[in-house]
Amino acid sequence: MNKKSLRYMLAAALFAALITVFTAYVLHIPMPGTGGYVHFGDALVFLAACLLPGPWAAPAGALGAGLADLLTAPAYCIPTVLIKACVALCFSAKTKKVLCPRNALALLPAGIFTLGGYYIAEGILFGWEAALPHLPFNLIQWLGSAAVFAALGYAMDRAELKGRI
Repeated sequence: MNKKSLRYMLAAALFAALITVFTAYVLHIPMPGTGGYVHFGDALVFLAACLLPGPWAAPAGALGAGLADLLTAPAYCIPTVLIKACVALCFSAKTKKVLCPRNALALLPAGIFTLGGYYIAEGILFGWEAALPHLPFNLIQWLGSAAVFAALGYAMDRAELKGRI
């Protein structure tokens, strides 16, 4: 294994760990009446996807979010792994900045994968009518994560950190 691959592997493992902790424990807000929770771990999935190439970002997001669900909401583990891998592939690490136009636009398909993916998963798991009350909370989670991602990306771009990483 070459030095570059080793760095990507270590960064992906670090992101997976951070995503797990931020999803399961940091600002973990229970959703009333649904048994689920709102978190901002998706912001780190977005960030990982802007810093790591797709073959490393998708597993980091999928593994991190999947482990968080395994710890807190096991029924969602498999759908989360699939959804977060797709979300990570929406972004690009090929730009010089985190908040480039492409990555800003990538928030839209990331939201579609999040809202649509969890609606389908919850419809299969709990029934289509039971999945409807979850939509507003998934929307809040996506919008909140997008805002946190934008703030982190702006700070990183101002400090020119992406070029140093």
